Amino acid sequence: MLSPPPLQLQSLIDFVDQRQNLLVITGAGISAQSGIPTYRDDNGSWQHSQPIQHQDFIDKLAQRQRYWSRSAIGWPTISSARPNPAHHALVELERRGKIKLLVTQNVDRLHQYAGHQNVVDLHGRLDQAICLGCGSTESREQIQQRLLANNPFLSKLKAEIKPDGDAEVADTAIEKIQCPLCLHCNDTLMPDVIFFGGSVPKQRVEKILSALASADGVLIVGSSLMVRSSYRFCVTAAELNIPITAINKGKTRADDILSLKVEADCSETLQQLIS
Repeated sequence: MLSPPPLQLQSLIDFVDQRQNLLVITGAGISAQSGIPTYRDDNGSWQHSQPIQHQDFIDKLAQRQRYWSRSAIGWPTISSARPNPAHHALVELERRGKIKLLVTQNVDRLHQYAGHQNVVDLHGRLDQAICLGCGSTESREQIQQRLLANNPFLSKLKAEIKPDGDAEVADTAIEKIQCPLCLHCNDTLMPDVIFFGGSVPKQRVEKILSALASADGVLIVGSSLMVRSSYRFCVTAAELNIPITAINKGKTRADDILSLKVEADCSETLQQLIS
């Protein structure tokens, strides 16, 4: 693990000590120690194949087959993941009254499993799916059982695991898959997440902006902020003269507006912060 330089660590400790109303934004880097791969390298560059686009999932059966075949292999990585010390450190900061709201770009629910109370899942949650017809929800674990029962060949596949429960699956397997449908109306099931190209619900954005308006600092943990959905909150914070600190091992999109950047491992840094 990459430990924080002493001077940067002390500056981070001072930053948090002086604040009582932090808005925290977390990204894939905080879940890496829990065994969930990240999308980008330390330079902020994309590491994987082109992701499914939000509207393509809705419109194209082939894209739904691609998603569910890959998800069937990748889901166990998400379902078996457990919060790591970084998640628990943020719970402790919330308990101490330092964090007003935590906004996570992750869909793994590890903050909630760690015990964090006030969390906004910016991009949704992977542990359930929603019917595009009747709006009913079904747990992802139950869907997994149906997926494997209806497509027994999937349980024999081995694949490289990708971020957010994705996996690299051969096209020949994708073409054969029967996609899960809603148990109530037999319509299309979609994971309760926002794929690339989708929009964050307005109510979710407004809740974050409301918290930001009264925040006395923004803390970024494990995110390059390369997607606009999270970066825009940093832009707003800068416009409001709210100081922004980041704990991230590589480049972030907000580097030029940060008050402090700690280029170190999230878990190691946060554990030292609360000790």
